[in-house]
Amino acid sequence: MFYHLLYPLKDLFFGFNVFRYITFRAAGGAVTAFCVSLLLGPIVIRRLQRFKVGETIRRRYVPTLYPLHANKEGIPTMGGILILASILIATLLWAKLTNRYILMVVGATIWLGMIGFVDDYIKFVTRRARELGALTKLTGQIILGLSIGLFLFFDPAFSKTLDIPLFKELLVEFGVFYIFFVVLVIVGSSNAVNLTDGLDGLAIGCVIVAAIAYAGMSYVTGHINFSHYLRIPYVPGSGELAVFCASIVGAGLGFLWYNCFPATIFMGDTGSLALGGAIGVVAVLIKKELVLLIVGGVFVAEALSVILQVASFKLRGRRIFQMAPLHHHFQLRGWSESKVTIRFWIAAAIFALLSLSTFKLR
Repeated sequence: MFYHLLYPLKDLFFGFNVFRYITFRAAGGAVTAFCVSLLLGPIVIRRLQRFKVGETIRRRYVPTLYPLHANKEGIPTMGGILILASILIATLLWAKLTNRYILMVVGATIWLGMIGFVDDYIKFVTRRARELGALTKLTGQIILGLSIGLFLFFDPAFSKTLDIPLFKELLVEFGVFYIFFVVLVIVGSSNAVNLTDGLDGLAIGCVIVAAIAYAGMSYVTGHINFSHYLRIPYVPGSGELAVFCASIVGAGLGFLWYNCFPATIFMGDTGSLALGGAIGVVAVLIKKELVLLIVGGVFVAEALSVILQVASFKLRGRRIFQMAPLHHHFQLRGWSESKVTIRFWIAAAIFALLSLSTFKLR
């Protein structure tokens, strides 16, 4: 909004020319999202407490974990409302609203946020069922993935190739299968973040790191000189996604103020499904889908731990980990919650740095 309202005034005062720069608007988006999240946090927490939207720890399902998490009983969840509101407000204020990539990622975030909200509402407000059916959530995610995949497939200006990290100008043509690849990326990233959301500050901290990395990637991908220098596919207009990613960073930091150990609010599916899916959509739009496996190394490890645990138990009748997802395994091995969280943050930062190094090592 600021770009459309203030940048045209540059002829009257040269200072308004600053709104032309993505870096300035990205910084503005991050600060705005942080302030909105920090200011609205107490209001959202009080409202959720008023409606008794609190965490329920089911002792009969996880008896070994219950003693470690008993103190979380009743803490307000659905805090994703706070995160998404901060992101959307900051993006609408600072991003170029005529940019189609911004419109796509904002729409995807809202869609997944609604799916997560319905799930949280059923679990914590109506209490008529444990959760929204996994198949129903998956269907909503697939619908989003198919919509984006079809739009990009039939867009003649968008490349349907897959950029392979560490190789110069090595592109794989997917053809019609590109649509299903987009679905896989978006659904996988959305659910991976959802699985990681189990300890105070864990998921949002890792999301912040991933968003920082993708903000930088979006900027260079949308900059013709930088992209040509780094030998990566140039996607015109994708630099604007840096504003969106920066808004995630700001909103995440504001939320972490209340979500750090000991948490006073949880994001719930409202936040985790939307944030994971949003990062997946950004990865698709800037042609950095495979790099997502490195950037989101912690999320990948969490998802793989669940897959391996289930497969091992069904095939061999034995578990690989004491409990899945992976963060619970370390908890049951004696690590404190804060130690698990901080060490996973460190791992996320290392993964992000490794992902950025692939831009030069080609």
